[in-house]
Amino acid sequence: MAMFISHSPAETEALGENFGRAAERGLVIALSGDLGAGKTQFVKASRADWEFLRGCISPTFTLVNEYGGGRLKLFHLDLYRLETQGQILLAGVEEFFQPDGVSVIEWAERIYDLRFAICDLRQVQIEIISESERKIIYDDFGA
Repeated sequence: MAMFISHSPAETEALGENFGRAAERGLVIALSGDLGAGKTQFVKASRADWEFLRGCISPTFTLVNEYGGGRLKLFHLDLYRLETQGQILLAGVEEFFQPDGVSVIEWAERIYDLRFAICDLRQVQIEIISESERKIIYDDFGA
C-alpha cells in the first residue's frame, strides 16, 4: 500500500489521472472514505483518456452510470444507498466486479464482507485531514 498526502483538489486529481492512465480492461477501483472526502473527484480525475467524463457526477440515485466512447468503457457505481448485504446482492452489482472495461465503486467497503471474486482490484481509501488536505492510501500499480 502506498500513501499520499494531497494538499489540494488538483493533487488528488493528479493521482486519479495516474490511475486512469494505468487502467486496463477488467480493473476494479474500490473507493472508500467519508462523505465529502473526494471519492467522486477522484473518479472524475481518473478519466485520463476518458474525456467524456467531464460532466461525471456521482450516481448516488441511479446506482450505476456507464460511460463509453473512450479508450475503455467505465462503470461508476455508488453503493451509498445500499445499506445491507442483502440489498447489495439484490441490486445485482456483481456483474461490475469483472467488467468489460473499468469499474470504479464508491463506498466499496460495503462489499468487502461479501467475498465477491474480483480479479484485478485496486483499493483507494481517502481520509479527510482538513478542508483542503486528504490522506490517500492506495494499492500502487507498481510504478
